[in-house]
Amino acid sequence: MAEDDAALASFVRQGLQAEHYTVDVAEDGERARAMGSEIDYDLVILDLNLPRVDGVAVLRHLRLKRPTLPVLVLTLRTRVEDRVQCLDTGADDYVPKQLSSASLDILHLQDDLIAKIKAAAESRHSPEALMVPRKPSRAVAIPIRDASLSPLAIVAIGVSTGGPKALQDILPLLPADISVPILVVQHMPLGFTAPFAKRLNNLCSISVREAGHGEAVLPGVVYLAPAGFHLTVERGGSRTAICLSEKPEHQLHVPSVDIMMQSVASTFGPLAMGIIMTGMGSDGAQGMTAIHREGGITIGQDQPSCTVYGMPRACAEMRILDRVVPLSQIPYEILQATRYRKASVS
Repeated sequence: MAEDDAALASFVRQGLQAEHYTVDVAEDGERARAMGSEIDYDLVILDLNLPRVDGVAVLRHLRLKRPTLPVLVLTLRTRVEDRVQCLDTGADDYVPKQLSSASLDILHLQDDLIAKIKAAAESRHSPEALMVPRKPSRAVAIPIRDASLSPLAIVAIGVSTGGPKALQDILPLLPADISVPILVVQHMPLGFTAPFAKRLNNLCSISVREAGHGEAVLPGVVYLAPAGFHLTVERGGSRTAICLSEKPEHQLHVPSVDIMMQSVASTFGPLAMGIIMTGMGSDGAQGMTAIHREGGITIGQDQPSCTVYGMPRACAEMRILDRVVPLSQIPYEILQATRYRKASVS
């Protein structure tokens, strides 16, 4: 490893050992590939710039051998092509390295990296997650209900750690002619949302794009909030438009799931659906509460299918979820709601 990478590895090892984790360090990609295949780790932290075997090749290998193993990727790569490659490998989350002057700024990683490592590892070994089997993806029939009920107008999705892979699993299952727009806040590093939107668009029948300020919100389009900007919606007559802003400031997450969902609840009321998915922390709890209060539909991803059961857990404990479902069932919930609405609001 280079000097900065060695310092980072030492920092991560010391931080996790202080939390009573056992940590192994692989000196190159070839060793990392072997260790990740042979040893039952709770989580792998993978630098993409590895000697002998590139980190992208290591991650692809691990995804084949250990598809449920959580992987956090560290990257200094800045080219769009490299970011797309990072997203294409199926990591559960990304932690960008940042350079300060001529050396790696290690301290900025402390809260973000250590928290994500702990959350992913603890989620994997929680008693509830071990006891409940994960449901496989399957084709489902949409039940016939009263089509005279008010149709759904918009879907708002909030997701964080584990989200890139989860979104790549569910969005391709949605048809191109879906009758509602979908807003997504995915916590990602700066510079990753545009290539991620492009990647999703190539995978999906439905159109996926990074949201732009002032553009109309249209059915059949997924709008991904850009990193560094909050996403809200404004309605003027029959037109609904996206608003991007860096305000309010001093938010833990920018974009914020709460801010996006609160705006959707205020604008669309009972015609909104909120979906809270895998992620660390509680961003989205206030937004999902607002949608629930207005009579909208609220769906939470279940613990066994989450990489980190933090954001959905916060909503479940507040008893604001209409249903808790595995990741594979979320497209079904969206399709059912776009055709039919629940008859009453409690």
